[in-house]
Amino acid sequence: YADAERKVGLIRPSGKLILDTCGGLGYTAAACLKGGAKQILSYEKNADVIWLRSLNPWSPEAGGALTLTHGDIVEEIAGMPDASVDAILHDPPRFGIAGELYSQAFYDQLARVLKPRGRLFHYTGTPNKLTTGRDVPNEVAKRLRKAGFATELNGDGVLATKR
Repeated sequence: YADAERKVGLIRPSGKLILDTCGGLGYTAAACLKGGAKQILSYEKNADVIWLRSLNPWSPEAGGALTLTHGDIVEEIAGMPDASVDAILHDPPRFGIAGELYSQAFYDQLARVLKPRGRLFHYTGTPNKLTTGRDVPNEVAKRLRKAGFATELNGDGVLATKR
């Protein structure tokens, strides 16, 4: 919970429409609700994760301010209107499993649907840092800047603001 609340606090959810790209078990959605978000649009691709979420007593139920969609955000985002969300939480699976969620094309879509001066927190972790020296956070920050964001490394991810 503390980790989810820290990440959510960076996007300042109070009164905002939040896009939760990879909903998982819903901990960030729960923190958005606690933080006073007006609406949360949460997407989860994996049916097994949605099933686990239904069994997990700490996962928030859909309804009210929370809309949970079983769908692939890479496909679903194309149908979202321009500048339609106030803030974004992007906590994708690791790059080796879901590289499309780290692509320039996807970051361009995130920039398209986010309102000007909207905030995005992208969890990256530091995969392969010790084994190969790869710097995923800086790679992500570079692509986000190319998509039109100002970026800063923050904890275990990248905090970005749409220019």
